[in-house]
Amino acid sequence: MLASVLLSGLTAYGVVKANPATSPSASVNASSENGFVQQRTVNLAESDYPDFTYAAEAAVGAVVYVEVTVQSRQQYQSIDPFFQFFFGSPFSQPQSREQKGSGSGVIIRPDGYIVTNNHVVSGATSVTVTLNDNRQYEATVVGTDPATDVAIIKVDAVDLPTIDMGDSDALRLGEWVLAIGSPLGEQLRGTITAGIVSAKGRSMPNTTGEFKIESFIQTDAAVNPGNSGGALVNKKGELVGINTAIISQTGAYSGYSFAVPVNIVKKVVADLIDYGTVKRAVLGITMQPVDKKIAEEMKLSSVSGVYIYEVMKGSAADEAGLKKGDVILAVGGQTITDGASVQAKVNEYHPGDTADVTFVRGGKTQTVTVTFHAAAVSNGEKDIDGSVAFYGARLKTAPKETLSVIGAKSGVEIVSVGAGKMADAGALTGSVILYVNNTAVSKPEDVIALAKKSARAVYLEGVDPDGKPFYFGFGK
Repeated sequence: MLASVLLSGLTAYGVVKANPATSPSASVNASSENGFVQQRTVNLAESDYPDFTYAAEAAVGAVVYVEVTVQSRQQYQSIDPFFQFFFGSPFSQPQSREQKGSGSGVIIRPDGYIVTNNHVVSGATSVTVTLNDNRQYEATVVGTDPATDVAIIKVDAVDLPTIDMGDSDALRLGEWVLAIGSPLGEQLRGTITAGIVSAKGRSMPNTTGEFKIESFIQTDAAVNPGNSGGALVNKKGELVGINTAIISQTGAYSGYSFAVPVNIVKKVVADLIDYGTVKRAVLGITMQPVDKKIAEEMKLSSVSGVYIYEVMKGSAADEAGLKKGDVILAVGGQTITDGASVQAKVNEYHPGDTADVTFVRGGKTQTVTVTFHAAAVSNGEKDIDGSVAFYGARLKTAPKETLSVIGAKSGVEIVSVGAGKMADAGALTGSVILYVNNTAVSKPEDVIALAKKSARAVYLEGVDPDGKPFYFGFGK
């Protein structure tokens, strides 16, 4: 069950940092696996703030209570036939009913921009924000991103308290963190709970089939429904995550809570404010975790990284020279442990950005530079290479050489299939579309226009990569 949590804004106070040269330290004994006792030096600089008063007082003012109204429609039927005979059936049509919901949010800019969860404001007809000092504002939804469960709302105000954003990649297991939000409603506004970072890079089962980017920070800070969209802060008072979910069989906190890392939030928020949508980069591979068998076959030093199962033709990975069977170890200098960490890291980039990808091929470690492409979001959207999105696939005007081989005058090549209706219908990368709804096509725009013109279904004819005719269709 999702728990409401928001991104919390913190007024920027100066943090007095300890001088490492004068910071106290202590020697401790630690037993190793082989039974030997090793002496380690522990730097006590992190204990300069022995409690959480600084972080709590600095951050709480930027965390807000969010109340939403959602219009739900319900179907009623009259149960009295005599009433229906004389007066008609006033309940036969769907009736509109208001429902109230609540969550939390974090002020990230003094001019009124507030980050929260997508599931807090999804479908809302009105949004009201209450600040920690009881000031209340009507808010508008600026943009939402269901893939990361992040949303931006805005109030008409200035000089609001904000919070400094930290670095979620720098979080360490066992590090203390605070969760700030409004669990269980307005009466518990500004509630602060403490816990440690229990794990990083967590993902959850996806039963909806929707595209998700999950690399959650797991903590044992108490989080309940109403905390969604609230702040997870470190003891310096920096925002490191947006609380978003709990795992519970009762609907209440039972020891585990999860937050969207702030490094993911930063990029999503910037895109939503600047463009109203997220400009998402893609690598263009399908992958699976490295298991013991793969590690032994690839002569890897550890069971880590991801195995490339498929490289989409014309994708960023394909252009960079990555191949099926490669094992990715790092992206942009960050170690890769599983598919979730790949998605989280790639999500930090925009289409056209570059990053070094370190991988193993044939027992040798290599590095290539990848220029990311854009995710196929809506039909007609162009990627940096000029290809056009079409129901999850990417299309380009077929080159003359390809047309000459198949004996066609014109056509549109499927340069990548991706996920969507084209893939579900059986489209193959490298195929050439010759007709859409019995009309010849010569460029991607022709395919888009004919599909848009179609009332119910799209029917495609062409030649597959093996030179064989294909025919398939799908409903709009």
